[in-house]
Amino acid sequence: MEAAERRRLGELLAARQKRILWEAAMDEARVQYAEAYRVRHFEAQEAAWRHATRLAEYVSAVRTRVATMPPGQARTESEAWIDWAAATAALLDPLNTPPRLPDIPEPRADDLKPFLGRWSPYGP
Repeated sequence: MEAAERRRLGELLAARQKRILWEAAMDEARVQYAEAYRVRHFEAQEAAWRHATRLAEYVSAVRTRVATMPPGQARTESEAWIDWAAATAALLDPLNTPPRLPDIPEPRADDLKPFLGRWSPYGP
């Protein structure tokens, strides 16, 4: 009977230790998930900036071209388009708002899988 009790206590201790290790792995996975999320946000901001910059350069080229057009309806319509396009490019440029760290969404179990190694996000 003593051997069975020792075995049961040993299994309880092993399960408790496994849970502690799993919880530590989950905590670390959440940290790594948050950092990966921030990096993706950073990369998306850079891509949005490049896109807005290209659009602004295009608008500038169009503006130069339209400046050579004779006065009239076509030029007036083109100038209206330039106003719209320039405003749109400015709205798309992330540099027109102060940078800040993104809010990290609560990760789902599948979001943590890449950071857990041998552990399951569903439990030890």
